[in-house]
Amino acid sequence: MGNKEPKLTIEERLTALEERVANIKVRDRGPKSERSMTDDDAARVKFGDLKDMSHKEAAAELGLSYGQIYSARGGYTFNHIKDPAKKQA
Repeated sequence: MGNKEPKLTIEERLTALEERVANIKVRDRGPKSERSMTDDDAARVKFGDLKDMSHKEAAAELGLSYGQIYSARGGYTFNHIKDPAKKQA
């Protein structure tokens, strides 16, 4: 029904697909984790000297992954670490 593209062989389709996959750009989220995050790390990234850094920069500084920083700052992990500047009720 109006499809005027030439039929490709399976090998040609596979080659074309492999080329497309090879050219896919993956987001660079920074380094892979070298260790587990500690409570002290969490406090630094949430409220300390690393709080104004991007997730990627803080991860590189501490040898942690982007995801570890993201999770701590988002309260998904280390939610027991509270801001010492805020008065606890």
